[in-house]
Formats: sequence, structure tokens, C-alpha cells
Amino acid sequence: MILDNITNLKLLNKLLVNLSNLNRNNKKLLLIIFDSSMLIFILLSSFAIRLGYLYWPKDELFWLIFASPVIALPIFMVFKLYNSIIRHSGNKEISSVILAVTFYALLWGLTSYMIMVEGIPRSVILINWMLCIIIIGGSRVIASGLFVNNLYSYGLNKSNIIIYGSGLSGIELSSALKQSRRYIPVAYIDDGEVKEGIYINGVPVYPAKKISELIKKFNVKEVFLSLPFIPLNQRRKIIEKLKLLPVKVKSLPSISDFTEGKVKVDDLLQIDVRDLLGRKAIKPNEDLLKVNITGKVVLITGAGGSIGSEICRQLLSLRPNSMILFDSSESSLYLIEQELIKLNNLDIKIYPIIGSVRDSERMIQIFKYFSVQTIYHAAAYKHVPLVESNQSEGVLNNSIGTMLTAQAAIEANIETFVLISTDKAVRPTSTMGATKRVAELVLQALSKKPHNTRLTMVRFGNVLDSSGSVIPLFRRQIRQGGPITVTDSKMIRYFMTIPEAVQLVIQAGAMSKGGEVFVLDMGKPVKINDLAIKMIHLSGLQVLDDNNLDGDIEIVYTGLRSGEKLYEELLIGDNIYKTENKLIMSAKEEMIEWDILEPILNKLNESAIDNNQERIRELLIELVPSFGQKRKV
Repeated sequence: MILDNITNLKLLNKLLVNLSNLNRNNKKLLLIIFDSSMLIFILLSSFAIRLGYLYWPKDELFWLIFASPVIALPIFMVFKLYNSIIRHSGNKEISSVILAVTFYALLWGLTSYMIMVEGIPRSVILINWMLCIIIIGGSRVIASGLFVNNLYSYGLNKSNIIIYGSGLSGIELSSALKQSRRYIPVAYIDDGEVKEGIYINGVPVYPAKKISELIKKFNVKEVFLSLPFIPLNQRRKIIEKLKLLPVKVKSLPSISDFTEGKVKVDDLLQIDVRDLLGRKAIKPNEDLLKVNITGKVVLITGAGGSIGSEICRQLLSLRPNSMILFDSSESSLYLIEQELIKLNNLDIKIYPIIGSVRDSERMIQIFKYFSVQTIYHAAAYKHVPLVESNQSEGVLNNSIGTMLTAQAAIEANIETFVLISTDKAVRPTSTMGATKRVAELVLQALSKKPHNTRLTMVRFGNVLDSSGSVIPLFRRQIRQGGPITVTDSKMIRYFMTIPEAVQLVIQAGAMSKGGEVFVLDMGKPVKINDLAIKMIHLSGLQVLDDNNLDGDIEIVYTGLRSGEKLYEELLIGDNIYKTENKLIMSAKEEMIEWDILEPILNKLNESAIDNNQERIRELLIELVPSFGQKRKV
């Protein structure tokens, strides 16, 4: 019996899905056919009810009854009964049905008296009117109920969810979920004093203390946070509580985005770890953002990378004269170009250029041809283990490539050159870090030479969701069922969102006088192990360990790889100065004069071309002595 009911529900579900997938004209045609059939049926039923027996009309009355759709349909169209979407039918649509049916019933009755058709009791007109309202209007209410409330799919493919927040945004979310075939809201959670028995949109409201009980009772797998306006600290506290429960947590975007249709129910965002890092966004200095961008020709090396692509996105809104996207990867370059074309509503000229930062002649030609004024140098190999096993390429791209690009910028008389550096350049233990420190030394030395180009560098730590970040790695490992691989339980890193880092890079570049090392305030360092645990919890899963053998995802510690250290630093010395942005510091650090640096760089270049690994390391240590020091990490 139960199986038969489920089979019937599935058939009904399939039918309604097929109806939903019809194009608009076919849906309208089906509705017109249905209404026409019902109008004739209603009139025949009206006579049968009045006369007390089944009645079949003859002569003029026959034609008058079967011509009723000809009278009704134009009226229905005037009242736009076929313009509204059935699944979204509400009070306005029902009112239109009542008015349209009333006009039709009166016109049909008036027509029958004008052509003097005999045998029509006056009460038939009233019965016809009432039945039309019940059947024509009722059919739309029933159809709306089937589509909107998805009664046909209850128990088949929907999942129970809890909405955390019973305010305006929570109510809007509940209404929007009626359009979803995936979710059933079973409860609202409110942090205030809530009395049992209160319902909103047919959904009960409960106090926060009952959430654990409700999750078990209704087998809830997901909680939707609908608190767009609460302070960040309060939001973090709620997330901290929820992450201990076996549910996925999703966050509702701003209510304006949701109600304006920019965001759909299925677009609800997975809680991002940035909510847990607790960095409060600081409004940027708009004037600083525009200094090197607005009205100027800007070139971005490594434009297809994580940082480079975000620089491109943010520059677009600052109205440059034109943008040159420079990258050695054809596929990455194509992707960012296509994205920017879609975003570009200001008709800013965008030029994708394939090339290498190691080809100085090509760069000089490009810089001069486009009359470039500002360069953001984001091209670099960043993956520590990969550069460790490919030292030659790391040196040629990160160190020599930066030198050649900076020299090309000077020759082309570029106004501003900004190097994107890394905290791994500070007392480096990896080849990648050492090559980036050499890149910094190059800019420091070249900035002392006489020319018109302002050379500067901006140093910061890890960014969330970059290609080299642990975040996408952990997400992928969780999706695959684990284990999550963590280098060491004590490893800590600084984190910042990519948009925030880029925003600060642009502002730092605008403050440059030449030769500065700008360092971004990355906030408090985060334990990678804690990050892994939080991501497991926020995915609705539990850590599998000796204390919880029934857990889902195991954390495996792999040990430090070559070149890695447990913690990162942002400063080499103690000579730091505040700037007009409290998240940007200016550091005065030791440098090497160009006359001393240049011959060593030439030797380094030759050794890298010859793939002489031992000599490469010797020269890197000569340039960056701390690279050769054994340190407790």
C-alpha cells in the first residue's frame, strides 16, 4: 500500500515536472483548453442542479452553451488570467478571476435574454457564476498548491532545514523556499525569548536552546543562517555553536540581493571560513585606490593567477583608460579575459597578451606600444614544494623575471611598478621564499638608481581560496570523504581574503615614493589544524579520531616538507612605520647596492640556465644569508 502511494506520488511528480518544463505558449494553450472545457461543463452542471436531472440542451441553447468560451476567453484575456504564472498565484490573481468570471456570467446571461433563448431559468445564471468562481478559481489555487508547496515531492527528494532567524529576512527566505524542490523549512530559531506555539508562514518558532533537539527530531542536515544585519562578533558566536552540531551551515546573502532576484534559494552560500577568521573589513580610501588607476593604462603580469585576476576585477571598477592582461598561461588568460568582458559595462579597453616576464625585449615593446603607466607584477611561482624541486625555474621566473620586468619598466619610463611579495620572503627556509626575497632586493637596489619609475613592493601572507591555499585543498578532501592532510598540528599561518589583500595592495602602491617595503596587517595567525576541524564541522561532519571512532573525516599529519616552516613572519627588522591606512605598514629593511647585487644576479641567472642546483643554492645564500641558517621551526 505504501509502495503504491509512493509510486503514485512519483508519477504525479513526473507529470508536474513535465508541465513545469513546457514553454510559456504551450502552458497558456493548455490553460485555455482547460478553461473552455470547464465553462461548458459548468453550464451543463448549472442546468442539471437547477432542474434536478441531467440536461442536454437543444437548438439555440445548445449553441449558446457551447459558445460560452467565445464569450469568456476575451474577458479572461482582458483581465490577464493567462499572463500570471500559476505557481505564483496569490490574492491579486484570485481577485482577477472573480472579476473576470463575474463579467462573463453577466454577459452570458445578458446575451441569452437579448437573443431571446427560451428555457433558461434565471437561477442558472447565478449558479453558473458561483460554479465558475469555485472551479476556475479553485483550479488555480490547487495547481498553485501543487507547484508551490511541492506536495507531490514530500517524502521523496526534499530535505528538512532550520532557518536561524525569524526576522524579515527569515520570513523572505521561508517564502522563497516554496519555489524550491529541495527544502522543507521545519522550524525558525530565534535568539530572543520565544513562546512555544508561535508560527510564521506555517512554520513554528523555537528558542536557540532547542536547536540540537530539533535537529534530531526532524533529521535536519542543514541550517540556513538568515541574519544579514547582525554584528560580526555575534554572528561568529552563533557559527561557533552551530559548528559543533552535525549539520551543514549555509548563509543567506543580503536581503536586497535575495528579494531583487540576484540570488536564488539554490545559491545560498556555504559558510566560508572567513566568517570564523573574524577580520572586520575596513572601508578603503577611495582617493588612494584611484591614484594609479583611474584614467591610466595599467598592466598586470600574472593576470590569470589568484591575485592577478582579483587585481584585474578591482581595477575594472576604478575606470582605467585600458588594461593589459599579461600571462604565460593561455588558458588562465582566456578565462580572466572572458570574465572581465562580462563585467565590463564601462567599455574599458582590455588587451590579453601572452608572454613571459623573462622576455625583456617583448615586455619593453609592449610597455612602449601601449604607453603603460602602472604595472602590478603578480607573476610568480608560489607553490613551495614545487619550486623546491624546480629551483632553476623558480629563480628564472621569480627573481630574474622580476629584475627584467623592472628594468623594462624603467626603460619604458613607467610611472609606478608594484611587486606582489610574500611573507615567505622573510628569513626564508624555502627556495620559493628566497627567490621572492631576491626579487625584493632587486627593487630596493634599482629604486636607488636615477630614473622616473617608482618601484615598490607589498608583502603579505596567505590569502583565502588562492590556488596555493589550504582552503580549496581541504574542501576537495572533505568532498572525497577524507582524510584531510595537515603538515603539523602546531603549524600557523596568516590569512586574508583575496579582495581585501588586493584592495590594500592598490592603496599601498599609491602611497609609494619609491623603494618602500609595504607590509599588510594580517591580523592574528590561525592554526591550520583548527581550520581543518572547523571546516569539517561546517560541512555537517565530525572529526574521526581516537576520541570519536564514529566520526567521518580523519586528519592525517604529514610532517614538514622541504622548505616549509611552522610559522611565517612579515617583518625582517624592527624599523616599521605607520601609514595613513592602519592595515598598511612601511618597513625599512637592509638592502644590497646595485653595483654589488648585479654581478651576483648575473651568476645566478647563468647557474639557473645551466641547471646547476648546488651553485644556485650557494648564490641564494650569498644574497639571502638567513636562507642558509638552520633554524628551529
